[in-house]
Amino acid sequence: MKKALAEVIGTFALVFIGTGAIVSDSGDTGLLAIGLAFGLTLMAMAFSVGTVSGAHLNPAVSLAMLINKRLPVTDFVVYVVSQLVGALAASAVLRFVLSAAGREIVGLGETVLSEGVSVAGGFVIEMLLTFLFVLVIVTVTGRNGNGQMAGLVIGLTLTAMIFMGGTLTGASLNAARSFGPAVFMGGAALSQLWLYVASTLVGGALAAVVANFVLDTEAGDLGAEKA
Repeated sequence: MKKALAEVIGTFALVFIGTGAIVSDSGDTGLLAIGLAFGLTLMAMAFSVGTVSGAHLNPAVSLAMLINKRLPVTDFVVYVVSQLVGALAASAVLRFVLSAAGREIVGLGETVLSEGVSVAGGFVIEMLLTFLFVLVIVTVTGRNGNGQMAGLVIGLTLTAMIFMGGTLTGASLNAARSFGPAVFMGGAALSQLWLYVASTLVGGALAAVVANFVLDTEAGDLGAEKA
């Protein structure tokens, strides 16, 4: 239950602050503010709730940990459900805050493909960015990684990925992050949700395989994580 609650809190913070930055953006700072909002929040959660659950906050990360046997199947289910709950709660609270502030709700930071980006192109972008992002996570937290620097490295990596893909796909890299806003906004965000779920999970799975068999991140017996 402590791990589940940690994942709910961490995902709530990531989605609430990150998508809140998108909604609040006046156009003066753009991707810089948005990228830092997501990256710094992830960094903060890694050093706080991460001490309890590892701060996955992302189904793609949990899937990679499952594949490399750092996470049992039962914990994987609990983690993913907790992440979805946290994301839903974040979007609900953001919607309430905007309404209470008298703001017209025209968006909740939902992820949709930009005009001109094809479904195939969007899938590849999200898959590749998620692959690189999760590869960094699995590597820096692996047996040859630097755990003390993990939160900083992971947060800055997310920021860099958003700088690259933010104007193309919204740079979700996280099915839960796309799920929360899509449920409340519907429309294109909901109809394209499958793309953000499938592409990020494929990217996470590929990262797990490459980390294990190419970068040798796992222990010899691939024992279950004792977190």
